[in-house]
Amino acid sequence: MIKVIALLKKRDDISKSQLIEYYENNHAPLIRSLTDHIAGYTRNYVDPASSIISEGVSSLDFDIVTEFLFEDKIAYQAAMADFTTPEAAQRIATDEENIFDRSMTRFFIVEPYE
Repeated sequence: MIKVIALLKKRDDISKSQLIEYYENNHAPLIRSLTDHIAGYTRNYVDPASSIISEGVSSLDFDIVTEFLFEDKIAYQAAMADFTTPEAAQRIATDEENIFDRSMTRFFIVEPYE
């Protein structure tokens, strides 16, 4: 399995409830519609009221930890190819502007251990 994490920050002018409503009912279905190579797609909404902030860090700079799972490297590469076609990339970017501060997005592959 390949696991990808995205750290996403909401726009300052929308509430957490607006973020969740839009992401679950619009953005997540859009992402799913663009590729059939995602094996798992979990959105984890940060609860800032119960978050533990390390000394020297004034606040969290993300509101969502999104996890994507892909069966293997081939599935990951196929999904990335689907997402980066000019049409799909434009649809994603336009939709993300509705809820995210795109300048704060971080996207990376991780190696999970148990």
